[in-house]
Amino acid sequence: MIMSGRMKLVLNLISIGLVALFVFLADRYFNAYLVRVANTAAIYVVAAVSYNLINGTTGQLSLGPNGFMAIGGYTTALLVLPVVQKEMVWFLEPLVWPFNTFSFPQHLFVLAVIIGGILAAIGGFIIGYPTLRLKGDYLAIATFGLGEIIFVLSNNLIPLTNGALGIKSIPEYSNLWWTWGWAVFTVIVIKNITNSSFGRAMEAVRENEVAAEAMGIDVFKTKLLAFMISAFFAGVSGGLLATLITTVSPTLFSFFMTFNLLIIIVLGGLGSITGATVTAVLFTILQELLRAVESPINIGPIHLPGISGMRMVIFAFMLIMLMLFFRRGLFGQWEFSWDWLYSKLKRKEVAQWQAPLNE
Repeated sequence: MIMSGRMKLVLNLISIGLVALFVFLADRYFNAYLVRVANTAAIYVVAAVSYNLINGTTGQLSLGPNGFMAIGGYTTALLVLPVVQKEMVWFLEPLVWPFNTFSFPQHLFVLAVIIGGILAAIGGFIIGYPTLRLKGDYLAIATFGLGEIIFVLSNNLIPLTNGALGIKSIPEYSNLWWTWGWAVFTVIVIKNITNSSFGRAMEAVRENEVAAEAMGIDVFKTKLLAFMISAFFAGVSGGLLATLITTVSPTLFSFFMTFNLLIIIVLGGLGSITGATVTAVLFTILQELLRAVESPINIGPIHLPGISGMRMVIFAFMLIMLMLFFRRGLFGQWEFSWDWLYSKLKRKEVAQWQAPLNE
């Protein structure tokens, strides 16, 4: 049972309208803490859905999205930070030209984020061209190592990144409209890519590279393009995150960021955009709820000191349990679609009509 294209368009527009309504109400009635959580959830959606494109849809185990997020975050920070603030931040060594001579105004913030994404995509090409010829564990090790190289460079390129001190007092340009707007845009773009002939080529590469090549698919080109698209949106998410928390440093984009994204896409189901989106939001909420386990707790006369990092231990335990009992994740490779919903409603309607006849 297939719904008409016009009806799907109407439902898609209604869905976007509902997201806009949520953003409007949240922006108006949520307190600062809840707004920060909602912004973080949207940024995780951007990062996780794009990361799922290379890991899930294309089936290539990459462990370097933190590096691309760092490129986008630092680029956006360098472009939007006021010149006066740059002089104060880079006090050990002066900032390199031309970043020390200009700053993007707020209305060009989206351009700064896009440039960060483009540079991340270029970085994806530079990194992916040699590494995507590898497979499996070798690819994972190579991308992990290159992600760590970017981490080390951000610590040592003081004239560009300000080293371990990071960049402070970045204008807080990210808001609910920008973050959720990018989240919706990312989901729409990635969904259309996966439903296209190129998406089917990526899935063929995931299932069997030899068979895909025998069918005339350029396996290396397919993997490289998927890697660059994923890197672009990772760079965008890094730029949004930098202008949300108003600071950027090497520790912000360490391997723990990749670990978080890996948990999200594995819990949601590799290859499922629906799973990555839903789990990204749930992961953000759980991160906040589990702050209690890192705080000191008094149980009667017993005092339990807080243990830093306990949240990640719990998430790691959840990942292990999932691998044991739900190996395909919560959603597997299932995707929500209007056709699926329409068929469910039709079957329910038919069952209701048949019930009196059976009696």
